Order: sequence, then structure tokens, then C-alpha cells
Amino acid sequence: MVGTLGNVAGLYRDQGVVLRTIKLGETDRIVTIFTQGHGKVRAVAKGVRRPGSRFGARLEPTSHVALQCYQGRELDVVTQVETIDAHRAIREDYVTLTRAISMLEAVDQVGPDREPSPARYRMLAAGLRTLAATRSSLVAPTFYWKLLSLEGFHPMLDACVACGDPSAADPANPNPALDPGEGGILCPACARGRGRRVRPATLVLLRRALGGDLARVLAEPHDVAVVSEVEHLGVSALEYHLERRLRSAALL
Repeated sequence: MVGTLGNVAGLYRDQGVVLRTIKLGETDRIVTIFTQGHGKVRAVAKGVRRPGSRFGARLEPTSHVALQCYQGRELDVVTQVETIDAHRAIREDYVTLTRAISMLEAVDQVGPDREPSPARYRMLAAGLRTLAATRSSLVAPTFYWKLLSLEGFHPMLDACVACGDPSAADPANPNPALDPGEGGILCPACARGRGRRVRPATLVLLRRALGGDLARVLAEPHDVAVVSEVEHLGVSALEYHLERRLRSAALL
């Protein structure tokens, strides 16, 4: 459903994930949607807050939708919406919904409006499907790291980012440090007060998750402290590169 309706000026069809909504007037909403072909768009959904609205319930955060919009100067106007996946499993659990909202906020903050990124769109759609299926606490933090990698900030986890010493990545190293500003792990000699000391098991998990083994990582049990550390590191790295706080992180 991606494309432009060539016979009607200003109309286009696309599919995307609803990132957030805000009230407009008494009956309307402004919805922010990350679309496959048009990037992040903001559009007015007229009358969706009226009882019996045709598609009000379809335009909720986390919803994956196919839509038709009319392009305006500042805000587009939603004219049709069809649900691809409502992600009810996410909305029915508060903790899972909180994790999903943090993923939506991360995508919302990365990149300007109307900058298409099909890879970012696919990553978000796949991430929400995985979260709905597994409800794993590792989905959101690994999503942050993969999002940063997609944007060119892939962390160096196989050797010291400063001197290249591979022993920094050795699981037997009792005091590894990770520094988002430096772009990866630091050996003890290069750390010297920089970065954050992390558990060796945390780095092993991160290397696996970012190295193509995410499905198995999500299926396995993990130490609660390691999962918590991965989450804190993911939020810290994302906030560092965004240069702003992730509001939803306070709920995690």
C-alpha cells in the first residue's frame, strides 16, 4: 500500500506504526506515525474522539496500520485507516506497554520529520512483533542498541575502542568498562575513570544480541542483574547520542 495516488494531487498511501497522539480541539487528534515510505509524519485525524468514530481505535500508539493521507503544509490529514496489527498483547500488559512506548519514543527522537528510513520502519515493526510474542525485558534495550547501530553508532565490543587491546573483551576480564561517548568498551588502562564498569556477562550478552544471535538470546533465561544492566546501558547510550532524556525510561 506504499505509494502516491497519481490521479489525486496530494493524496498518498503508506503503512506505518503510530508513535504518539495528542488531543486537538474537542473531537480531533494529531497522530505521529512512522511510515515506510514517507518517514515520520504528523497528521490530523478528524473526529476520532467522537463516539462511534470509524477509525479512532485504530490510531493508538503501537498500532501498525495502512493509511491514506492528504498532504498539507504543516500537518497531513488522515482520510482512511486499516489495521495491520493492533498489538493487543502489548496493550493488555502494563509493563510490556511501557517497554513498547520507550521503543516508540526512541524512533520518534531519531531523525527529522519526513525523512524516509525503510530499515528503521522494518526494525520498529519487527521489534513490536517480537515484544508482543515474547514479552521479554530484553527486547527494548536490544532495540535501542540496534537502532543506534543502524544510525551509525555501532559499539565496538570485541576490543578496546581506544587502543585495540582484544583482552578488554575477554569474559575473564573482571573489570570491563563501556563508554557510549568513546563508542565501545575500554581496557582498564584506557578507562582510568572513563566509562561505566559492567559485568563481563553483560558484554557477552550484548555481543550475542548485536551479532545475529538475538532470537536465541531472547529465548534463554538470564540473570536479572545482567538484564537490568543491559537496559540501563541501552538507555544511557541512546540518551547520550540523542542529547536528551528518554522520558519513558523513568517508567521502565
